[in-house]
Amino acid sequence: MKLHIPTIPSSEITPKELFYNRRNFMQLAAGATMMSLLPQSVFAGDKLPNVKKADETPTDKLTSFKDITSYNNFYEFGTSKESPAENAGSLKTRPWTISVEGEVKKPKVYDIEELLKLAPLEERIYRLRCVEAWSMVIPWVGYPLAELLKLVEPTSKAKFVEFISLEDHDQMPGQKSATLEWPYREGLRIDEAMHPLTLLTVGLYGEVLPNQNGAPIRLVVPWKYGFKSAKSIVKIRLLENQPTTSWMKAGPAEYGFYSNVNPAVDHPRWTQAKERRIGEFLKRPTLPFNGYEDQVAHLYSGMDLIKNF
Repeated sequence: MKLHIPTIPSSEITPKELFYNRRNFMQLAAGATMMSLLPQSVFAGDKLPNVKKADETPTDKLTSFKDITSYNNFYEFGTSKESPAENAGSLKTRPWTISVEGEVKKPKVYDIEELLKLAPLEERIYRLRCVEAWSMVIPWVGYPLAELLKLVEPTSKAKFVEFISLEDHDQMPGQKSATLEWPYREGLRIDEAMHPLTLLTVGLYGEVLPNQNGAPIRLVVPWKYGFKSAKSIVKIRLLENQPTTSWMKAGPAEYGFYSNVNPAVDHPRWTQAKERRIGEFLKRPTLPFNGYEDQVAHLYSGMDLIKNF
């Protein structure tokens, strides 16, 4: 079934100039001749071409573009939910490269433009559930991370995948504080990383990913709490041993390596049994694995999901 994305009234959409600023780039082009010499790039706010629409209509109402881009966790730009939208304009997403290395036969440094063309882009409507017990329903654009990992040919020693985000204190003012140890690090088991639901994401609502949402490229792992989905990635390392993630280091009693959405395992400071969908008043029950239990529960067969939180 073809997805019908509801039209959002213009009155509900935050003006793009608050989030996107391409004027500096455009000023570099003195005219059409100069523009023709520049490499083709896409920037936040641009439409992504040739995106395959989601096959099914979502059962949950989509979160508005305004809410998705103005209520964020991205501590590199500040700890309040409004800080990323206010501060992320300083992030320069071109040029941008991602190094894929470690236990692979074909390590490589990929340019972002190359990654945009590595596999067909598709829309995936995923729930995003954050550890603070709020959630959204977002039409992400990307392709399975497995498409990239297969190209570098993981060795038999590759058991885990580590994701490292950009560290640049000038572009990311939140990194001037000691909220976390920078750069931000996250990780998955190799089978989690290769799962078809795990998305290497470059956009949302059909547009290039906004800075405050993790531009120019981020991870989306829909059955895990949101902090597992690393943003503004610059390095992917395949490892033999389990990496220590940023939140594990900051609070090992509160943030485990797996971080699967589990209503039966409370955060030490609040319950995870219910969540508040952004844009709604009443809370709703939290679904095991964020509603993706049928697709991913087999990955944890025989595991104690209370001990391995």
